[in-house]
Order: sequence, then structure tokens, then C-alpha cells
Amino acid sequence: MHELFSVAQNYAFPFLVVISVIVFVHEFGHFWVARRCGIRIESFSIGFGPPLFGWTDKLGTRWQVACLPFGGYVKMFGDADPASTPDASVKTMTEEEKKVSFFHQSVGKRMAVVAAGPATNYLFAILVLAVLFVFQGQPFTPPVVSSLQANSVAAQAGLQPGDKIVSIDGVKIDRFEDIKREIGMNSGTPVHVVVERNGAAQTFTLTPEITVITDRFGSEHRIGRIGIVSDKLDHKKWPPLKAVGQATIETWHITSDTLKAVGQMIMGTRGGDEIGGPLRIAEMSGHVAKDGAWALVWFMAVISINLGLINLFPVPLLDGGHLMFYAFEKIAGHPLNEKAQEIGMRIGLTLVVSLMVFATWNDLVHLDVIAKIKALFS
Repeated sequence: MHELFSVAQNYAFPFLVVISVIVFVHEFGHFWVARRCGIRIESFSIGFGPPLFGWTDKLGTRWQVACLPFGGYVKMFGDADPASTPDASVKTMTEEEKKVSFFHQSVGKRMAVVAAGPATNYLFAILVLAVLFVFQGQPFTPPVVSSLQANSVAAQAGLQPGDKIVSIDGVKIDRFEDIKREIGMNSGTPVHVVVERNGAAQTFTLTPEITVITDRFGSEHRIGRIGIVSDKLDHKKWPPLKAVGQATIETWHITSDTLKAVGQMIMGTRGGDEIGGPLRIAEMSGHVAKDGAWALVWFMAVISINLGLINLFPVPLLDGGHLMFYAFEKIAGHPLNEKAQEIGMRIGLTLVVSLMVFATWNDLVHLDVIAKIKALFS
């Protein structure tokens, strides 16, 4: 019993906090814009399945928390289900009902409602990071080489302690974290590094060495390394407006790094075992929570960015898929025929379910659940 309580306290509770906040932010984006468009909202749910508790507001919206905390939904007037499939009544609605039905709004309004979820995830992340940068400070390490690992790529290329990294493949370097980003995401291709040494610029060409590392959560990653070290770490606090700018830049970096990683997985230069699901998020939430509230808030911002980005992928069933259909309707002047949309939704459902199964399998392997099950029958 004590062990069960410990797991709940250390992992389940932080996970519920993180996932509930992020899902609420996403769904509230849909809700807020839909209300502004005059659409009637029937229910706002955090989680799926049977509701645990809830209440009804003065406009008739049922707010509830359901028992499966792996997502949420906003059910609008005319929806047949949480996936926003049109109800049969859509075709027979009165003129008054059409005014508050999602499916009878203009294409522009429907696109705004759908895009609002991911957009709110991004706005939330920027706000959270900006608050962190104001009160705690942005982690900052000068891009100056303190030392080099013996026989490393950088040492062999001729870099020296004291060199200041100015740019990598034309990308300006302001922090040592920028070096980690540009080199770490490299898949083993040559890069041009410009350094400042004794007031003069010098250019070196080197090929990062691909290394497999295991992070604090036990996940393995293939990253590029050149063997330079910086031993200086500081937190730079920014005034509010500049903090927002820095938070926006940081959000862009996280997004681009994620897209680059996805591209490398598709090309086969990066392993798919890095894809994690709810169990991995729960484990990471627990580990991060032990580092304190600020660390958990930072983690929440990263998860919010990833949720917003994933939902923008042009896959039917996701927000990006709906936006793709509406874009076609806007350009063609008429919606895609129902048969094509149905096929698209089935394909999207297959892709989403397959990804969920794959991510869950990775989680089970990562947490040694599969190995323990095999041990029971061996």
C-alpha cells in the first residue's frame, strides 16, 4: 500500500496536473473562439469516458472531468461525438439552430475555431516561459570553449580553449545552448564552424560524431557531438517585454528541433524509440517534479508546444486535418465530398491509433514491463 501511494504521489499526481492543464489550455482555445463566433457549446470535458464530476453554466454548457485523463474535447451544437462528426440533425436544422451550429458557420469561422486550440497551446507556452525568464531567468552559457575532450572531433580540427563560437553553418550562435542545438541535431554531416580567436575570425570544417546517450529518464538518443565543453552557467533575467521575445524564440527553437527530429525519423537517421506516450510523460512528470515547481512549469510549456505542434499535422482527425479540409473548401468553393472525408477520417484514425500503440509499446519496453512479462513465462 505504501508503494502504491508513493507511485501515485511521485508520478500519477504530477502527470495529472501536467496533462490536465495542457488539455484545458488546448480545449479552452477552441471553446473561447467558438463562443465568440456565436456557437453553442454543449459540453467541455477534461478526459474521456464517464464523467467523475461536473456542473452546467448559465449558457447550458456542461463542464466536466472524466475518468480517462488522456485528452479532452469541446462538443459543439451539431456534433455527433467528441471527434466533431456532424450529427444527422445538421441537415434538418431550423434557421435559428443554424446560427449556433458549428457546421453552418463560414469557413473562416470554422478554421478560426479549429486553429485556436494549437494556437492557445503556443501562447500558453510563450507566457509560461516569459514568466520563467522574468522571475527565474533564462539558462545562459557563453559560447566560449572552456576545454576539449581528448581526441575529439573539435580537438582534431584545431579548436582551442578560449575560442568563441560565432556561427555554425551560417546560424548565429549567442549561447552554448545554441551550439548543442545545432550540433546535437546533426546526423553526421560536415558543418562549418566560425570561431573568434584573439579578435580574428577563423573557420573550421568538422563532422560531428554520432553518440548514443541515455538521458535521466532512461531514454536513448542519437546526438551529434564535437567534444567541446563550457563550464560556465548563468541565469539571465529579462524585463517583461524582452522576456516575451526570448520566450518566443525559445518556443520556435523547440518547434524546429521537434520537426527536425521527426524528419530524421522519417529518413531513418534517428530511431523511433524516442517516441513516448502517456506512460513516458507520467514518468518524466514525476522526475521533473522532484526538481521543483519551476522545472515542472518548464516541462509543462514544452509539452504544450508539442501538443500544439502535433495537432497542426495535416492528419484527418487532428486539428490540422480539419484545417486541410476547410482549406480545400475555401479554395474550391465547396466542401470535400462526404465519402472522401469519411475515407480521410478512417485513414487519420488508423494513423493516430497506430502511433498511440507504437508510443505505448515504446513506453512498456522503456519501463521494462515487456521484459518482466517475458520473465513470467520463461
